[in-house]
Amino acid sequence: MSTTTRTLLASALTLGLALSSSAAFAQDAAAKSPPKTDHSAMTHADRHDSNEPVTDSWITTKVKADLLASSNVPGTEVKVETVNGVVSLSGTVATKAEHDKAIATAKGIKGVTRVDAAALKVSAAKR
Repeated sequence: MSTTTRTLLASALTLGLALSSSAAFAQDAAAKSPPKTDHSAMTHADRHDSNEPVTDSWITTKVKADLLASSNVPGTEVKVETVNGVVSLSGTVATKAEHDKAIATAKGIKGVTRVDAAALKVSAAKR
């Protein structure tokens, strides 16, 4: 799969995620407005990147999109599932480097608590 195709697939997945998550989590803003606070006293760790909750489906989509966009991992060969922030990777990759890159990519996603790659195998022909 070409880099352009991977980039297009990743972009489409990301756009789909953005559109579906905004509709799925749309709520009455007035009812959910946080109280006014003095943000000058907050540390960076106290701040969130977004008001949107990180869901398992968001994590799965983001990991898959990042794998598809990566030139070092065959994203179409890696299955991604997320339950309670734990990402499970399965499938077969050609090299140990691709295996390690897939794990590192998943670990780098916001909301991921752990990555289980026990079912992600390296092709016997390329070990």
